[in-house]
Amino acid sequence: MVLDVVGLTPRLLEFMPRLRALAASGWQAPLGTVLPAVTCSVQSTFLTGETPAGHGVVGNGWYFRDLGEVFLWRQHNGLVGGEKVWHTARRHRPEFTVANVCWWYAMGADVNWTVTPRPVYHADGRKDPDCYTDPPGLRDDLTAALGTFPLFSYWGPGAGIASSAWICAAAQRIRTAHRPDLTLVYVPHLDYDLQRYGPDAPQAAVAAAELDRVMAPLLDSAGDATVVVLSEYGITPVSRPVHINRALRAAGLLRVYTQAGMEYLDPWTSRAFAVADHQVAHVYVREPADVPAVARICAGVAGVAEVLDTEGKAAHGLHHPRAGELVLVAEREAWFTYYYWLDEARSPDFARLVEIHRKPGYDPAELFLDPANPQAAKARAAVALLRKKIGMRYLMNVVGLDAGARAVRGSHGRLPDDPRDGPMIICSDRAHARSAVAATEVRDLLLALSGFPT
Repeated sequence: MVLDVVGLTPRLLEFMPRLRALAASGWQAPLGTVLPAVTCSVQSTFLTGETPAGHGVVGNGWYFRDLGEVFLWRQHNGLVGGEKVWHTARRHRPEFTVANVCWWYAMGADVNWTVTPRPVYHADGRKDPDCYTDPPGLRDDLTAALGTFPLFSYWGPGAGIASSAWICAAAQRIRTAHRPDLTLVYVPHLDYDLQRYGPDAPQAAVAAAELDRVMAPLLDSAGDATVVVLSEYGITPVSRPVHINRALRAAGLLRVYTQAGMEYLDPWTSRAFAVADHQVAHVYVREPADVPAVARICAGVAGVAEVLDTEGKAAHGLHHPRAGELVLVAEREAWFTYYYWLDEARSPDFARLVEIHRKPGYDPAELFLDPANPQAAKARAAVALLRKKIGMRYLMNVVGLDAGARAVRGSHGRLPDDPRDGPMIICSDRAHARSAVAATEVRDLLLALSGFPT
């Protein structure tokens, strides 16, 4: 049973007695992550043993050059290259079974049981909480036992413990009913308050203790199964948003088009633009001749620590055709916004929504009710909920823009400076103890723990 406890670090483990007990009876070690240290890239590395250059998941999203569109948070497993851990296991034992409970790129994966968040997208634009499962009947079983998947607790201003509690309960139910050989469980709770308030804030310790209690029944139910707890990254304090696309626009490289008074990023005609992903940004440059000039412009933006060119990407295992011509790494206390407008009045309407699939970059401001006027945001949310309840279309336009970005206090993506703030691994099987584990070694460790050669 592999629990991906997002954001777990040695520093936070101090507030998690149940996990500390597991580590004491087994072992723990630092876990070397990959660049970018973000969910989709790191999970894909865990399962394939490849860097992003091999499996192709260069971030939580990228510019799909063949479509001319930026997409984040796609869900199809076909986007992940490389041989997954269960493929190798099945070469040795074809009946090897796998349950994926909310790890990313779950849809279409050839596992035995799949659970992943998937809203109901109504034809009139409304969105209701739900999940996707395979086999389909699993959804009905989990919903009857646990209630509807709490989507609005999974991300957004209401993100909290309810989603992680549902996921852990679902994993426990699947394990009890089906006894998979490998159970993958994604536990996101630490991601929320650590980004909202920072990893050093009192709320971080509270979140860690709360999650420890929620995971305890699942851990207690493991029986004779080997338990692995790992994390993709550590969240570190930040205080400075870097508006890289605004800098590219000011240099005449990024272009927008306007509809209904709103500006939209125009990737088709832009000479350069960035897909922001926490503390890493992929900069896509249309003409090869422009790359050196764009690199100089990016290097001059306050908050940019590194500009990786072809050589730099190769050194970090990030040289894949999906990556930008340049990859930027933020300074320690900085992170990248996707914002490209110069006037908030001309921002697109989706900018103020929790709209992870339409924004051309990651937006942690979605975790807040607009800090510039939280009371007005609450009032708009109340009206939206009323419209939702009576079946009308609604917009949950509660996200702040520049004020929301300034409120963010934690981020990740760059490689950690201090091991106590970096990801870690805990394992119940002392026979396989290691002093350190690289993300690229996790796949082979899981195979060894299952008794297979690597």
